[in-house]
Amino acid sequence: MAGGRDGDSELATAFAGGPAFVPYLAAGDPDYDSSIAYVEALARGGADVIELGLPFSEPIAEGSTIQGAVVRALEAGMTPDQFFEFVEDVEVDVPLVCMTYYNLIYQYGDDQGPRPFVERAAAAGLSGFVVPDLPAEEAEPLRAACDEFGLDLVFIVAPTTTGERLHRNMEHVSGYVYVQARTGVTGAKDDVSDQTERSLDRLREYDVPGGADGVIVGSALVDIVAEGLESDTPTADVADRLEETARELKRGADRGYKQRVPQAEGN
Repeated sequence: MAGGRDGDSELATAFAGGPAFVPYLAAGDPDYDSSIAYVEALARGGADVIELGLPFSEPIAEGSTIQGAVVRALEAGMTPDQFFEFVEDVEVDVPLVCMTYYNLIYQYGDDQGPRPFVERAAAAGLSGFVVPDLPAEEAEPLRAACDEFGLDLVFIVAPTTTGERLHRNMEHVSGYVYVQARTGVTGAKDDVSDQTERSLDRLREYDVPGGADGVIVGSALVDIVAEGLESDTPTADVADRLEETARELKRGADRGYKQRVPQAEGN
């Protein structure tokens, strides 16, 4: 992940003081109240930004772990309107980003197009969007709505994003650049792909510093939620585990950043 270009946005500010830890959970997984507790636990654990998945019935960019979370949230009744209520109910002091698919954004409200969704998102307190299935060539209406209501639009740069497509992504992006670690769908891995370094290198010409300015973690946290559900673990105990895991991940991000940027330690 690389920090964004707009220094006055909430998301860009979250990257300004060091490494940003950005966890992901599907809103409403496994139920509304438990999910609220889990998101708040991540904030207590040190999250700088939290990505909230708005469940969509065809999450084409997701692996089996997050697909499972999406199914559980949908079965528990999560809808776009309930998602906005969720954002309003959750008590955290960090920016919240909606990660969802363009069909839900486009079809929301009485008028087709992204503006009603973005207006409602801004009123609820969201700071931006990640839309995995939105190509930059078709992003102008959403980009315009985000500009109107002061929200960021984050684009995903995959290992295969090069040339003109990369240029168009970087023209529309704000807040931060979501650098996909490897090709394929989301999911936990035991190593860091060399594709990640190549993706970061391609961003240098767009005034994005070499190296990542933060980390996004999703599947490992969703696994904790799923394991808690399967073992009938009390919500409070699952929340404690999420908080401690978030704290460990944040400490790891801090250590990695200090190794990359010695001046962060005062050297």
